[in-house]
Amino acid sequence: MAKARGSRPSRGRGSIPEPMRAPEVFETPPTTEEFSTGSTPETTGRYLIVYSDEVMDSPKEAAGALNRFAGIKALASAADYDNQVIDPSEADSLYFPALGVAVIEADVAQVRSLSSATADTSSHILAIEPEYVSRALDDRAAYLEYLRGYRDAVSRLYEQLAGQPSLGSEIPGDAAFEDTTQFTWGLQATRANTSRFTGEGVRVAILDTGMDLGHPDFQGRSITSQSFISHQTAQDAQGHGTHCAGTAYGPQAPATGVRRYGCATGADIFIGKVLNNSGASVGSSVLNGMNWAVTNGCQVISMSLGAPVNHVSQAFEQAGRRALKAGSLIVAAAGNNANRAMGRFGFVEQPGNSTSIMAVGAIDSRLGAANFSARSSTVVDNGGKVDIAAPGVAVFSSWPAFPIPPRLHHSISGTSMATPQIAGIAAQWCQASGHTGMALWTTMLQNARSIAGDARGIGSGLGQTPQ
Repeated sequence: MAKARGSRPSRGRGSIPEPMRAPEVFETPPTTEEFSTGSTPETTGRYLIVYSDEVMDSPKEAAGALNRFAGIKALASAADYDNQVIDPSEADSLYFPALGVAVIEADVAQVRSLSSATADTSSHILAIEPEYVSRALDDRAAYLEYLRGYRDAVSRLYEQLAGQPSLGSEIPGDAAFEDTTQFTWGLQATRANTSRFTGEGVRVAILDTGMDLGHPDFQGRSITSQSFISHQTAQDAQGHGTHCAGTAYGPQAPATGVRRYGCATGADIFIGKVLNNSGASVGSSVLNGMNWAVTNGCQVISMSLGAPVNHVSQAFEQAGRRALKAGSLIVAAAGNNANRAMGRFGFVEQPGNSTSIMAVGAIDSRLGAANFSARSSTVVDNGGKVDIAAPGVAVFSSWPAFPIPPRLHHSISGTSMATPQIAGIAAQWCQASGHTGMALWTTMLQNARSIAGDARGIGSGLGQTPQ
């Protein structure tokens, strides 16, 4: 069997079943086109097969079950490929042994047969479900929240220069955190700016649109990168992934001279491109990246992506559980489908709604739930819960050097921005405590800062770094 290219270096929900420098602060607001407003779930046309633990490490038995019940004879296993990375163009049906999940193409009759097989304990097939398209979680609601923060920052600057209150300012005195010449407001709110831990020795995977591998703030850092999108490299041509990577592990002192924006400044960088240059997943790309991150021993896996589906995926539930057992904590964005000002609170999307994946909500600089941030689902009984919260409004971080407009940094909003902050905090706690998997999950929630507000939107509270 042909070998896929390996990665290349380049320069617990409690328990499961538990003064400002204006030129730097006022970034050009993003246009509405930079955000996806779609809320209708899309499927890829393929199906996810969930296997029992008995065949988790046995691709032969997994393939045999497909053949026996549906006549599907070819199942490519990641275990047979370099670094367990499958090129999806080489096979129609793929198996990820670290997760115990397969992605297959099947006709109606085959789907019916496999559905029947879930009732046969000898099949070792637990579930079959459609594969949904995941997207980078930014939207218009998050954009409008950014503008609100932008307006408030302008108001504060006016007050400083004019010596009088600004009409329209909603922040009284020092009631809110704000970016300074040294640190972003998020680093201050989570106490990352005072922590003595950097996440050194901890592998953190960002599964997103890739990263600007030549960004000047990351020169000299070792970056392990891998693309799971056919015909696209791990180089980020969208921006979302670079922003998330910067928040998770941007440098202590950025070479570009801007304020510090990264949390776990010493963590090992693993970049998996699972979303294409349009910000969407393609086929099995997300599971492919998760399998790669787990087999590479990443203690923390950050996924700022989701599908607007208000029920738990059994495939992601199993993948998250098996990742925890392997010592990998997966954190995922809760979703931006709320509009709290209009009385709409949304729901936690897949895969963040799985009980084995830590769902992250977004807060603003007043430490209140962001208007767009999804609340725990009232429909899903088992899952759909926001576990923890982090800064997600007007978050300053790295950005690819696009020709138009030219920039190396950008401020955007979303639960996508809160998620890598939690990933960075998790890396610091992993370094400080030595905890991984479920123990790391528990440590994170136990040390979160209690803040006022509906727990359905902020979970255990604001993530805090060890000191």
